[in-house]
Amino acid sequence: CNQTAAEHFGFDPQRDVQQQIGNLVREPDFLAYLAAGDFTHDVLMPGPRSTPGRPVRLAVHLHDYGEGRRLLLSRDVTALEQAEAMRRDFVANVSHEIRTPLTVLAGFIETLQTLPLAEAERARYLSLMAQQAQRMQTLVSDLLTLSRLEGSPPPRADEWLSMERLLSQCEQDGRELSVMLAPPGHTWSRVMAGPAEVAGSYVELQSAVSNLISNAVRYTPASGLIEVAWTALPDGRAELSVKDAGPGIAPEHLPRLTERFYRVDRSRSRDTGGTGLGLAIVKHVAQRHGAQLRIDSAPGRGSRFAMVFPASRIRWAAQAQD
Repeated sequence: CNQTAAEHFGFDPQRDVQQQIGNLVREPDFLAYLAAGDFTHDVLMPGPRSTPGRPVRLAVHLHDYGEGRRLLLSRDVTALEQAEAMRRDFVANVSHEIRTPLTVLAGFIETLQTLPLAEAERARYLSLMAQQAQRMQTLVSDLLTLSRLEGSPPPRADEWLSMERLLSQCEQDGRELSVMLAPPGHTWSRVMAGPAEVAGSYVELQSAVSNLISNAVRYTPASGLIEVAWTALPDGRAELSVKDAGPGIAPEHLPRLTERFYRVDRSRSRDTGGTGLGLAIVKHVAQRHGAQLRIDSAPGRGSRFAMVFPASRIRWAAQAQD
């Protein structure tokens, strides 16, 4: 019995030597496997230190090993099972998100094909169909963005982009979305600590900041205040933050906000056109730039999302001139 096996099963190699394995491992699935005598496959069982919060899963396989002997091999497959569960959930979520607009589109197409409609009704149906098509297009675009982030090399640290230009572009896009979703729009505030550049990918950071601003627009009531700020921190780091005047988020939801397709309010998110992938994209972009994602929110106080960049990726105007 090596040290890894002792950890997997909770054995004490000195105390438990010469003991029957069935007396030491009392897991019913393992005992049934042992009694059946069919060792052409392995058996899955929880580890002795497994808890609901931190599950441990073992794959155990017995092999004939010489005359009258058997070799017991164990593998910790916790990470593999979690990855497989995440894959299943991901496929199920994507299928569900696409099925809904497809069902709506199919219904409208059937209506247009079978019923004589007045021009006004026809125009309204076509408009609704365009909205559902745009929803699917946005979802696919976000999925492709996540795929690129996970499969591409990290952004270079010697390519500098203007934070002023980035925020101006993202805020302009946000204002257009604001007027479209919540006429007559919102009140905007932008604070800049000074001209600065960030080392990284303009496309990735634009995607992250646009998602933060888009979320602020979707959850802030019409004419409410949306604050965008670029702040220098005392230790040389810099913070980019977006604060909304929305309903706020209860504490129990905060740890899960960056999970794919996780929504605090599913109906509201879908009504405003959200895909449930925006904060997952923000988290990936922040990690790829060595930044920390901070979320501060409480019911009734709105939400503040911030990316804190390391000093090594920040170059202020004076430094750039040097």
